[in-house]
Amino acid sequence: MVLRREPTARQMRLGIELRRLREAAGLTAVDAASLLGTGRVQISHIESGLTGVSEQRLRRLASHYACTDEEFIDALVAMATDRTRGWWEEYRGLLPTSFLDLAELEHHSTYRSDVELLFIPGLLQTADYARAAFSSRIPELPHEELELRVRHRIARQEVAIPYEAVIHEAALRIRVSDRAAARAQLTHVLELSDADHVTVRVIPFDLDDFGGAWSSMMLAGGAVPRLDTAVRDAPHGTALIDSEAQLGVFRTLFRRVEAASLDPTRSRDYIHRLTKEL
Repeated sequence: MVLRREPTARQMRLGIELRRLREAAGLTAVDAASLLGTGRVQISHIESGLTGVSEQRLRRLASHYACTDEEFIDALVAMATDRTRGWWEEYRGLLPTSFLDLAELEHHSTYRSDVELLFIPGLLQTADYARAAFSSRIPELPHEELELRVRHRIARQEVAIPYEAVIHEAALRIRVSDRAAARAQLTHVLELSDADHVTVRVIPFDLDDFGGAWSSMMLAGGAVPRLDTAVRDAPHGTALIDSEAQLGVFRTLFRRVEAASLDPTRSRDYIHRLTKEL
């Protein structure tokens, strides 16, 4: 079987979950290989995302691993048998892999929640705002790559899953471009917040005892909670976090920040006032 040269984050996540099931069952890769009548190397390739696994083999492994969570197994089967070639594939080889992995993650997510402290969330940005934000990168991006990133970001906004954005007032006030672009951006946020699947909340400066989130973060809902993913900014792109312990931390952080924020109606009024100040 031909090995994948560069597994996607989704393919690697499937492998990670299968490895976790095996380790929880107290079995080695050699044990798992004998159950399928294959070699240890094949199990290693499956668990690293370098090769796929059929539905039949996946269910056999889950049975041998004593996993009785049928909903979770069905979700893994869906990941293993999915052959979607999404719109993001047209950017493969043109943009960093992390851009494609994020778009694929959002495509398969059941919900998304963002906390942003310094920038308008990507799913709410105008093209002008995104262009200005990407233009601030050091070293400066070539024009063609800059425009690719802008187009990719705007294309991501077509995902219509339940979406909640908690935005700090700092992000609403910082002008990544000029006053006109800032006004257009705030107006755009207000317009998008009218959509049934979008909720926008504001954290005002005038808030006591707010330690808040340590930095911007994103939660993407999986087909089952065990397949949720947290996303954090990293020095060289985005970091996808899937350990249950860390996911618990991020869920708690989001609930804490959400509880401290203004409700959607007061948030809209707040953004409207900021828009009038520009």
